[in-house]
Amino acid sequence: MTENQLNLSDEEKDILATYEADEWQSLENHRTEMSKYQEYASATFKKDKRVNIRISTKNLEALQQKALVEGIPYQTLISSILHKYINGSLMEQR
Repeated sequence: MTENQLNLSDEEKDILATYEADEWQSLENHRTEMSKYQEYASATFKKDKRVNIRISTKNLEALQQKALVEGIPYQTLISSILHKYINGSLMEQR
């Protein structure tokens, strides 16, 4: 095993092993498949509903400040936070 392979996660090692065992196959219509998954991704992030919420001035100003630091609109930050929460990837900072 090379030094780079020692730093791989278990999942990455499994992928590498299947690749080295020649278990991967090229797709004949890779452009069609890629287009299909791009459509899935676009549908996932489609913004087609509007939500109105009441939020304290203090929290809104804090969100706006964080968005300013990140260089994104605060509505985008709020949407991102909600998306991460729904998908279980929002981690509590301790």
